[in-house]
Amino acid sequence: MTEWTQKQQRARSWLEIAIVLGLSLGSSAVYSMVSLIRKLSQTEALNAQKAVINQPLADQPVFDLIYQLLGIFFGLVPVVLVFWLLAKPGKSAFTQLGFDFTKPGKDLLRGFGLAALIGIPGLGLYLVGNALGITVTIVPTALDTHWWTIPVLVLAALRAALVEELIVVGYLFTRLREFGWKTWHIILTSAALRGSYHLYQGFGPFVGNFVMGVVFGLAYQRWGRTMPLVIAHWILDIVSFTGYAVVKTVAPGFLPGT
Repeated sequence: MTEWTQKQQRARSWLEIAIVLGLSLGSSAVYSMVSLIRKLSQTEALNAQKAVINQPLADQPVFDLIYQLLGIFFGLVPVVLVFWLLAKPGKSAFTQLGFDFTKPGKDLLRGFGLAALIGIPGLGLYLVGNALGITVTIVPTALDTHWWTIPVLVLAALRAALVEELIVVGYLFTRLREFGWKTWHIILTSAALRGSYHLYQGFGPFVGNFVMGVVFGLAYQRWGRTMPLVIAHWILDIVSFTGYAVVKTVAPGFLPGT
């Protein structure tokens, strides 16, 4: 491969990364930063403002369900794109990213371990940040109570886990390694991206998700598998989304936004 061809390939790869992120979490990061700036421009303190993660999308329950499912489905398209871009002759992208069922026992144990490691300190960081006024009041769901509410929240949690771990870790690590980046540079870049698209929640969640990104990056570097990361992320979001929904139903007024 000539030097000019190498430069072309490198530029093409950077463009590919820009497209993937522009269609997914890169655009989320931009919107999140603008959202934080808007919140800081308000007269209210950050902890007096709310960030709702799962919102109703229609007044009629049946159309709300349809829109929710459509949002989950189309939200996963960038993940499909990543698998297509990483596929190589004789080796699937699933194998490259360690997103398969070849080690179910280890993946589950590691996933639950990561969830416990991140979840408990993360909750504490949120409470401290909210008390200090640097974190908005997070409302995991504002969905009304329907027969489909919990299943949709579980699916929304799965979408978030797949998009974030397979793109921010699996895909980005793969491409940046091809550029010859050092491990710590990749981990910190991935963690910074993870923190940036949570800025709409305030500075506390940025720090918390940055730390989470470092931990998950180290785990991926060691295990070479995204499956434990997806499991851990899914568990964390299921607990957050459905736990809030249950409390909202059985104890109205106990939590913010209920």
